Amino acid sequence: MIVVTNRIPVSEGYEADFEDRFRNRVHLVDQAPGFVRNEVHRPRPMRFDHEAGRFVDDPEEQGFYEVKTWWRSMADFEAWTNSEAFAEAHRNRPPKEMFAGASKLLVHEVFLSTDG
Repeated sequence: MIVVTNRIPVSEGYEADFEDRFRNRVHLVDQAPGFVRNEVHRPRPMRFDHEAGRFVDDPEEQGFYEVKTWWRSMADFEAWTNSEAFAEAHRNRPPKEMFAGASKLLVHEVFLSTDG
């Protein structure tokens, strides 16, 4: 199994619009062969405050949304990215102003899991 993570820096003021895009998505990826699941993670920039002995919000840190998809194999993910359904799912591009920089795609292979 692999996990594909797209780390996306969203511009301040566009968070709700970005989240709505995922709430209202067309769910085409859900039907792709080998697709397992999708999660969208909202950033919560924090740091450990040693003086207070707890985690506190860190407004100076750039947060990244993370869009994660789990796949049975890399071949399944690649087939999705080469499909007409992928092109259709990504056809309605958001405005460039929504992003505070370039996104970064990361691929990890699951070698250990505590899931049942």
